[in-house]
Parts: sequence; C-alpha cells; structure tokens
Amino acid sequence: MFTLPIWCKDNWGRGIANILKRNLKPLSQVLVKLSLIYTETKVALHLKTISPLKTTCIMVNPRKEKFFSDVYEVVKQIPNGRVTSYGAIAAFLGTKGSSRMVGYAMNASHGTGVPAHRVVNRLGLLTGKHHFPTPNAMEELLASEGVVVEENQVKNFDKLFWDPMVELGI
Repeated sequence: MFTLPIWCKDNWGRGIANILKRNLKPLSQVLVKLSLIYTETKVALHLKTISPLKTTCIMVNPRKEKFFSDVYEVVKQIPNGRVTSYGAIAAFLGTKGSSRMVGYAMNASHGTGVPAHRVVNRLGLLTGKHHFPTPNAMEELLASEGVVVEENQVKNFDKLFWDPMVELGI
C-alpha cells in the first residue's frame, strides 16, 4: 500500500487535480472509494485505486486559509512607523509556536494590501526582505514611514515594537 501525504497550497480542486495528474492513472481507473476523514486540524482525502497496492492520501489544512486571514487582520492594525514580530502575531492568535506560519502568511500577502514590511523577526531583523519585489523594497517601505534601518535591522526596535497583545487590549 502506497501513501503520499501532500499539502495543498491552493484550493481543493486544483491540489487534487495536480496530485492525480502526477501520481495516478486516469480518473476512470482510479476512484473506487472516496472518503473524508475529519480531525481537529486536518482533513485527509483518501483516493483508492482499483489495485490494492496503491492508495493516495492528500493532506490539507482547512484552517490555513483562516489562519492567514487572521494574520492579515492583525498586520493591518500595525500603525505606520511601527513594527512587530512574527512571534508576537502568533502569540496574539493563540498559536505561540507558529511564528514560521506567520512568515508564510506574510510571503503570500504581497499584492493584497497587507503591510507585510512592518513584520520583522524577534530581533528586529528584516528576515523577510528577500520575498519582496526587490531586495531593498522592505527597507524602503519602512524608511518611507520613518523607521530607520541599519544593516538590515530596525534601529530602536524596542521603542518601535508594536505588541498586539498590549495594543489590541488582550
């Protein structure tokens, strides 16, 4: 039996179609049983082939989209001239250990009007700058808001730090 866990980065249909194209025979030979298994955080879609030797499992996280939109709502609250950290946003959302996911959300936010340039790492370093259209875009956007950056680090980070737990009253 073969199981292939997959994280669908886009919508259900597109993710499933891509997996089927890459890993399975034509649909008419593939779908014998389709079942959804719900857990607290994941949905597993099992596609079983006629052959008992092949089973493909597509893992998706239905909460990812909600998490990203929650992150965006917090980031939109950061005032001009202030910065926060990935970890502070994660802690505010009740997922303290998911600062990396906040980073993924910031990477996916470009072109959506979310001020991703105001989110830096816990030391004030511009670790996400490589995900902007140009390597200096993040620094330039911060500078346009009066934030001084020296050697890829926000100067006076402690004074400019915007803590959502404090600022949003939680």
